[in-house]
Amino acid sequence: MKLLTLLFLSILTLQVRSQLELIQDDELVNLIRSEKYVVALFTKKYCEECENYENELTGLREDLVETLNAWVVKLVDSSMLRLYTPSKEPQIVFFRHGIPLLYDGPLNDELILHTFTNNKEPAVKELNDDNFEHLTQAASGATTGDWFVQFYTTDCVDCQRLQARWEAVGAHLKSRMNVARVNRATTGAKTARRFDIFEVPTFVLFKQGKMYRYHNQDFEIKSFVAFAQDWYKNMKSERVPVPKSPFDDLVAATVTFMKENPYLWQVGFGSLLLGILLPTIMKFFKKSTKEEKSSNKSSQKKASTKKPVKKE
Repeated sequence: MKLLTLLFLSILTLQVRSQLELIQDDELVNLIRSEKYVVALFTKKYCEECENYENELTGLREDLVETLNAWVVKLVDSSMLRLYTPSKEPQIVFFRHGIPLLYDGPLNDELILHTFTNNKEPAVKELNDDNFEHLTQAASGATTGDWFVQFYTTDCVDCQRLQARWEAVGAHLKSRMNVARVNRATTGAKTARRFDIFEVPTFVLFKQGKMYRYHNQDFEIKSFVAFAQDWYKNMKSERVPVPKSPFDDLVAATVTFMKENPYLWQVGFGSLLLGILLPTIMKFFKKSTKEEKSSNKSSQKKASTKKPVKKE
């Protein structure tokens, strides 16, 4: 009897170990905030491909724990998936210090492990007005290499959903060029004005003193990588402008403000116009009223001084 019990417990233990730990969205949020590395499989019910992904990650779990000390978990029908990709389950996201990297390669344990161990730190650099030209040397096309830059804002939903994919782009291109982000609204506002960036997300490749704008609305990882490697040649090149002078930047900032707040400046312009015209209109109205009263008085005076006609 004891032997059967031990056998049953052993089988139960193996079954538990053969599955990833199932967690909820709030538990994932806590994990990515507190743990250095988290590998999350987003899956759904009654999905054969999802089961294949889970089996692959289950077999890889010990290696991920040993090499990265990573948590390996799964979520079923999670609403958080839309934060990282528009694609459906199954999807694997690797969180490094809370920053997501979307895995877009084939279902291969060696390749998954290689991708994660080679991207333990974020691949995308954060640039701002203070370090942009120093690090990129965009205008001179000097020694720091090519740069593929995304301009974003924190209130842009599409920008936030692109972070995991943009990290994957950085992972693909890290041996060939630099991949970075610039916050157009705050720390990189002056840099964005320098390159006439008014909308987000906007993507620009800086290469050997020239810049190429990514106009494609396809935000897939492979499309970005193809553009950076070769497809940029099909786009019109622009000469990289030098940083703006303080006066030119003030003018650009004014234009940007007017573009972003059309109703506000139109109301302001209307108020200014009304402030100029209203006194003139009132002055004209008062003058017209005064002339009309003067004319009425004159008519009454003439009528009172007119001699009556005698009847014969």
